[in-house]
Order: sequence, then structure tokens, then C-alpha cells
Amino acid sequence: MSTAAPEAPARTLPFEFFDTRVVRTRRLGPTMLRITFGGGSLRHLTTGGRDQRVKLFLPHPGQDAPLVPTDAGDEWFTAWRAMDPAVRGIMRTYTVREQRRVPQEELDVDFVLHGIGDPSEAAHADSADSADSAPAGPAGPASTWAANARPGDRVTLLGPTVADNGGVDFRPPPGTDWVLISGDETALPAVAGILEWLPPGTQAKVWLEVPHAEDIQELPTVADADITWLVRENSAAHRTELHLASIAAARLPAGTPYAWIAGEAGTVKTLRRHLVRERGFDRMRVKFTGYWRLDATEEQLVEEAVSGAADTADA
Repeated sequence: MSTAAPEAPARTLPFEFFDTRVVRTRRLGPTMLRITFGGGSLRHLTTGGRDQRVKLFLPHPGQDAPLVPTDAGDEWFTAWRAMDPAVRGIMRTYTVREQRRVPQEELDVDFVLHGIGDPSEAAHADSADSADSAPAGPAGPASTWAANARPGDRVTLLGPTVADNGGVDFRPPPGTDWVLISGDETALPAVAGILEWLPPGTQAKVWLEVPHAEDIQELPTVADADITWLVRENSAAHRTELHLASIAAARLPAGTPYAWIAGEAGTVKTLRRHLVRERGFDRMRVKFTGYWRLDATEEQLVEEAVSGAADTADA
């Protein structure tokens, strides 16, 4: 069976700012926290499913709401970057886990809590990983905010108003016979969205790496998905070696594949090299994204992304 996304080419389409409030929070395990956002303006938010990403702007301690130049139009990024970093809203990119229209407008976002353990899992407190940075060291501002979020807290969201938008990366081209999906805990929300989106019977080989066995989640799908969970606390191997060894030993389906890989940048690079060089994947059929990097803090990565975006805009 051939699996393909809509044939319309990927393109950047209109986005809007949405004023939202925290509705509730729920701990999913030692590493992950789900925050549900609500607000009437979300009726205009239209996600493309799969690995749909949005930007969240979080307030600094002491602020009632994040300061974001929502009236700057297409120049919002330039205006935001010109603001004092100690005052402007803390900008982070996250994946939409689920959007609901009824009984009210709600949006779920799953946060990986870097450096913040589950009170019921104190033994894991020193080894939780971050969606944006290395798995060691103090919690970053986004993780700290998420861990302390309470109903009513205000957050500004920047997201699409049309389903076919540039914030969706999982796009199997026509002629795809099966898909390979690989990610760590930072990619878990995106993988969950992809699996829910895949058409019935789609053949999928999935590898998911998490710190602890308690981080394993149920992932609803109508696809023919073979999911392998890689639990780091059960192995002495380096995270990259653990992931690579499992994929390298796997018997892959026949036919034309499409691969989507996300997570720690070094692991992603190694897995992509394996698929292209040793497995013969067409490099144009491998989508790979480094969500974070072992040797960088989340603030360093954000600054790199901000500088890179500014350089692109000035080119």
C-alpha cells in the first residue's frame, strides 16, 4: 500500500497569535507533563496534525502574561528580537499533541521536564531530559515554568490558521510503501501525532527512546505499526549506540521507504547516516530534525536559532 501526504507542496501560510490560558496539567510519567491550554481565540487555530509545531511565548517570573509584539504583523520576529531578553516573552517551539473543538476549544502540549523530577519518582529526579537541552544541569526557564504552571496562567501561542502549513514536516511523498519513524522523548508528542494521522493499514516501523520504563505511553493508531521502546535506564550503552544498534539489527520491510527522525542532534545525524549509507535509503526520503543537542543548553540553542533566523531574514 502506498502512503502519501496530500500532494500540495509544503509552503508557509498565515499564522496568528492566540491568547490562551492553562486549563489543567497532568503528569504523564517521570519525564513528561501535559498542559492543556484553552481560549476562545483557538477556534481560529487550524493544525495539520502529524508533527505540527507551534511557538509558545511564556512569561518571566513576576509577569502576569508574556510580552509579545502581537501587533507587529509580519515583522513580529524582528520586533521580538529587538526587545530586552529579560523582559520579552520566552519563546519555545513545541508540538501540538492534540486539538479539540468540543465541548470547548482546547490544545494539549506535552513538556519534557529538564532537571525537574516527578515527586512520586524521586529516584529519577537527576536524570530527566529536556526538550531543548542536555539531560544534566539545572532546569531551564521553559521547564521551570511548565513544572509550576497552574490553571489560569496566561501564554501566547503563535500557530497556523490553515491545515497545510510550513509547521508540518512529516510528508511522505507519493510512492511511499512504508515509513520508518525514530525519536527520543522530546519527539514523543510528534510521533504520537504522526501515528494517529497515518491511514489504516500503513506499515510503520517505529523506535522510541525514553529515560525510564514509566515514560512508555499508549499510542493510538490504525496503522500497522511495529513499535520498539528503548529504555535508557535498562542499558549501559550510550543513547546513540542503543538506538543505532536496535535499528541496525532490524529486518526492514520491502518497498520504497520514507523516514522521519527527530531528537538529540548527534543521534539523529548518526541514524540518518546509517539509513542512507548502509540501508540504501534515498537521502531525499529521510526527514531529520535535531530537537536538542547534548553539548548545549536550551538558551544557547534558542540564541542559535534566533540568530540563524535573523541572518536568513537579512540575506
